[in-house]
Amino acid sequence: MAANKSFTIVEYFGGDDGYRCGYCKNEKGNFSHGMWSHTMTVQDYQDLIDRGWRRSGKYVYKPIMNKTCCPQYTIRCHALKFQPSKSHKKSLKKMNKFISNGELPTGQDDAEPMDSVCEEARPQEPSKVCHAEVKCAAITDIQKEVAECPTVTEVQKEAADAAPTGPETTKKDLMSAPDGRTTATSTKAGAVMGADPSRPPCRKAKELRKERRLQKEQMRQKADGVSSIVSSTPPTPTHASQPKTLEDFIDESLPDKSSHCLEVRLVPVSFEDPQFTASYEQSVALYSCYQMAIHGDDPSECSESQFRRFLCDSPLEAEYSPDGPEVGYGSFHQQYWLDGRLVAVGVIDILPTCVSSVYLYYHPDSASLSLGSYSALREIAFTRQLQKQSPKLCFYYLGFYIHSCPKMRYKGQYRPSDLLCPETYAWVAIERCILQLENSHYARFNQDPDAGDARALKDVGRAMVLYRRAVMPYAAYSRKRKGSSDETEVQQFAGLLGQDCAERILLYRA
Repeated sequence: MAANKSFTIVEYFGGDDGYRCGYCKNEKGNFSHGMWSHTMTVQDYQDLIDRGWRRSGKYVYKPIMNKTCCPQYTIRCHALKFQPSKSHKKSLKKMNKFISNGELPTGQDDAEPMDSVCEEARPQEPSKVCHAEVKCAAITDIQKEVAECPTVTEVQKEAADAAPTGPETTKKDLMSAPDGRTTATSTKAGAVMGADPSRPPCRKAKELRKERRLQKEQMRQKADGVSSIVSSTPPTPTHASQPKTLEDFIDESLPDKSSHCLEVRLVPVSFEDPQFTASYEQSVALYSCYQMAIHGDDPSECSESQFRRFLCDSPLEAEYSPDGPEVGYGSFHQQYWLDGRLVAVGVIDILPTCVSSVYLYYHPDSASLSLGSYSALREIAFTRQLQKQSPKLCFYYLGFYIHSCPKMRYKGQYRPSDLLCPETYAWVAIERCILQLENSHYARFNQDPDAGDARALKDVGRAMVLYRRAVMPYAAYSRKRKGSSDETEVQQFAGLLGQDCAERILLYRA
């Protein structure tokens, strides 16, 4: 898709009204700005999440950090530098033991906390977000027409004289399908998305013991003055002599006759994709089962329409780039099939510089397998695999870190990681941030008092709007429209986006 033929079109809903918090249950304490995205480019969404925004379906929201009851800080993990902690290794070994011999952990201590998965409490969308009222179909048609319009840059050039002037402003490896998408073959659960085929395979314990005995025999013979009877070729360094990587733990050798079989499939969220449609009903049933058992939802709250709206509808259109990953960018479901049965689904977005975790749901019967931690580790390994194809794609975003909610602090265990400063939008190491959050729910992480938002809005007149099927700068639109001024609303909206995004993202004006 050519960059100049793709546009982000949104409607803005402000953020004055408080609503129920999904974390502390405060009935009116949660405040956030929100907008409905009819369509969005992956680059625009990447830039938005780097300014504290996050999507739930097509609804994109930004917590008002200094006002909301439970401040939600964007968190990212440096995937390439990640080393699994002791608890992470335990989760991976737990899964491998189950796959290998069917051994299941016992006792409540082995199960994860309810919220110990990469998911968020769903934001409450404004009641006026209604397909009929915002006329989504009509705007979709407009999107097609807009694609034929001059580019935003061209429009800005033409309107430069009219606009007010201002400062410039992640036992088989993954296979590549014929269409370029990455899929996982049926495998004894050691095969993993993110495995490096160039790395020697893990060696069996029997082989390692044999080699150690051989080395000891050599040393004994040398000590006795006897010439070695074995080859003079130095023994190959054992794999155990080096720190095991995340992939080592996931790719751990399994016996030829394992008790179970695990398969991981990456499926584009598209009803035109045969894998997605073939598994759709199973995915809906799994989601409903998870929401009722784990989160206590009423059946009406986890219906097929709710599932589709929340985890299938995405403003991100599939995009492909010569220097991007083979699977392309966009929204995907990473499905976990155990013995041919769907047991978990991780919803992710693949963006220009990251894999962003959206949600995870799994079968309650599999809760003891710590699927929240396991899937996050698989997604980090997947990010590392994608980075080999696209060098800039090197981060794993875990959504929001909420220090005021103890059950959500687990995300800080995936290190090294950073939190986003809510005022300057600079990334700061989480170790430094936690010290501040121990004293206050809300904190500015950037310690430089003179630092500000490098992409702050400088000229609202250059913000782009979509008005009467035409793309134009706000300065030109404000002269055309009649009625009361909406400059305060547009100024707030554009300020939340920053100058760069405001000049690309089209704000729909009726």
